[in-house]
Amino acid sequence: MSKPFWIRKLLTFTAAVVMMLISIGMYVGPVKSAVAANIGSVYVIPVKQQIERGLTSFMERGFKEAEKMAAGLIVLEIDTPGGLVDQAGKIASLMKASDIPIVAYITGDAASAGSYIALNADKIAMSPGSMIGAAYMVDARGNPIEDAKMVSWWKTSMASAAEASGRNPEIAKGMADLNLKVEVPEIGLTKQPGDIISLTHDEALKTGYADTVASSTEEVITWMDYSTQDVFRMEPTFSEKLATFLTHPGVMTLLLFIGIAGVIIEVIVPGFGVPGILGVVAFVLYFFGNQVAGFAGWETWLLFIIGIVMLAMELFVPSFGILGIIGSASLIAGVVMAAYSTSHVALSLGIAAACALVAIIVVALVFKERGIWRKFILSDSLSKEQGYIPNEDRDVLIGLVGTSLTPLRPAGTMELEGRRLDVVTLGGFIDSGRPVRVIRTDGTRIVVEEEKG
Repeated sequence: MSKPFWIRKLLTFTAAVVMMLISIGMYVGPVKSAVAANIGSVYVIPVKQQIERGLTSFMERGFKEAEKMAAGLIVLEIDTPGGLVDQAGKIASLMKASDIPIVAYITGDAASAGSYIALNADKIAMSPGSMIGAAYMVDARGNPIEDAKMVSWWKTSMASAAEASGRNPEIAKGMADLNLKVEVPEIGLTKQPGDIISLTHDEALKTGYADTVASSTEEVITWMDYSTQDVFRMEPTFSEKLATFLTHPGVMTLLLFIGIAGVIIEVIVPGFGVPGILGVVAFVLYFFGNQVAGFAGWETWLLFIIGIVMLAMELFVPSFGILGIIGSASLIAGVVMAAYSTSHVALSLGIAAACALVAIIVVALVFKERGIWRKFILSDSLSKEQGYIPNEDRDVLIGLVGTSLTPLRPAGTMELEGRRLDVVTLGGFIDSGRPVRVIRTDGTRIVVEEEKG
């Protein structure tokens, strides 16, 4: 039995409406997703070392590459104990000058100058267990800096960075100044003078110092509404990796030890070549590592070259050590200027110099017969084979007769058995060509008298 006409029409209309809705959903859904998602690749830069000139150079390269590839987002993976404030300032300026949105993703610690870098980002994400803060300035020994002007400047810089991104500037001041009292009601904290503010990921989220908590970089990228399919992670170049290895405190101390010991051993015990070559190579690696890391400039290479040339000249030009002293001073100046910090290189240089001194003493004792000090010792002797007559043998001349070659007034020269001798008389005058007899020897003197026929 067939269905009534109106029922068939209703079913047909319903099916058409359902198909149309499905088609609209399939069309509109993807368009909505594409509009919501931000366009552009994501460039990830790791900030996982001390903040120094090497990191600044590394990040400058990263930002240039991100601009060249027209990245839509930069993610800084931050885990640093801090470092040089001036370099943090340069990195912050680099971030401010970039047109690409920047997210600071704190994976560990954003301490000291690291917190300043994070505060200059457009957004801050933190992983569980991470922290931000403890940004008070310290000296080379790790003691808090008490210079009021410097503390005030740093505190203001931290507060300005926080305020620019809409965060409570008083908290940033409490991170930078030990002497402030700061109320943080969001987490029930009252910072007393002598304390310093550092925030966990949960506290940072409550105070607005973190915009989200994420367990991975991919989660941060998704939170920023970017695709995780187009992510470029910046990696150090071979030179940067080598520089990181060469500037490690232990490796740096070893290079300085080999350099000092090798060069000085070559100077005091010349002729081997191997110690000198090893010493020069060690110094070259030291300066190369520090230059690639961004610590050393070309002026340090100039000091190094001057030092090596002066020490090499010491091997061939008698200068009683003057050239060696100038060369050593030039090398030391270059080593100090090339290093990350004076305090760090002072420790490495002290250890290296002490160890090198021991090695030099051992080599000097073993090869004492070949040392440079032989230049200062008169080793020539006056032998009979060279025509010299020792003092103790002059007594054999007594009684022998020769001929005066010059007038003796009272000193002059006589010929005796084919040899010319300087002689003196007892005070009388003897003309040349006269026979004379040796009557005695007195030290270096040969005393004669005229032989009476």
